[in-house]
Amino acid sequence: MSMLEAGAKPLPRRRMQVMSLTEAAAERVRAAIAASEKPVAGLRVGVKNGGCAGMSYTMEYAEAKAPLDEVIEDKGVTILIDPKAVLFLLGSVMDVKTDKFASTFVFSNPNETAACGCGESVAITPAKAEALTGA
Repeated sequence: MSMLEAGAKPLPRRRMQVMSLTEAAAERVRAAIAASEKPVAGLRVGVKNGGCAGMSYTMEYAEAKAPLDEVIEDKGVTILIDPKAVLFLLGSVMDVKTDKFASTFVFSNPNETAACGCGESVAITPAKAEALTGA
């Protein structure tokens, strides 16, 4: 007799974390939030249509959590993701790239299928919804 037949409830599936930060990115975000002149609830990360490859990443301070935001806590940073962006960002890692002239946030995203030559936009194929729960 299986556990389900005996009346046991199935174990809930563990939900995959949508994105994470490297320690360098978390340190930079924490410093930026601490320097903000307004109260900040977290960093809002998303994607928008535009650029020569089709999409670009967006980041901004969030003063409040929206009702349907995906909330991620990683390395002391709160990341808020609009539900429309979740499948585009699934499995992404945000890092900081520093070179001789600039420092910028970069994304390692397994859903990217192409990027433009200037580095401002990407083509992203959304992950399947089942990928959130590992089904």
